[in-house]
Amino acid sequence: MSVKIRLARAGAKKAPFYRLVAADSRSPRDGRFIEILGRYNPRTEPSTIEVDVEKVDVWLGKGAQMTETAAKLVAIARNPESVAPVKEAKPSRKAQAKVAAEAAAVAKAAEDAAAAKVAAKAAAAEAAAEAKAAEAEVVEEAAEEAAPEDAE
Repeated sequence: MSVKIRLARAGAKKAPFYRLVAADSRSPRDGRFIEILGRYNPRTEPSTIEVDVEKVDVWLGKGAQMTETAAKLVAIARNPESVAPVKEAKPSRKAQAKVAAEAAAVAKAAEDAAAAKVAAKAAAAEAAAEAKAAEAEVVEEAAEEAAPEDAE
């Protein structure tokens, strides 16, 4: 008989908690087990992990194999100072597309603003050139008007 240390689901629909159990590897996940070794409640903040490490060591000494998840929980229980890893929420595809669209809109707005700024600078430079030209014409006209008066 092969013994596994694994999680067995318990609790109500959409409100799970788990028992860490030693069970025959052929029995179903939530089926018959040999011994309860601990409890794990992922719904609390932070997650509650209660494991009888001595019982786990006894079963490991007898040749029991731990599942990957059970091994992680036991490692956390052995070192209470360590913090359980926090799963980062991954945004949905729809949310990712929305963020990408917003970023594109912001980039386009920035590009339009930069183009408008360049156009405004060009218009200002053109206006300044026209003002200088107009000023030069006024100076020339004033010079022409002043010149005939001196000649008389």
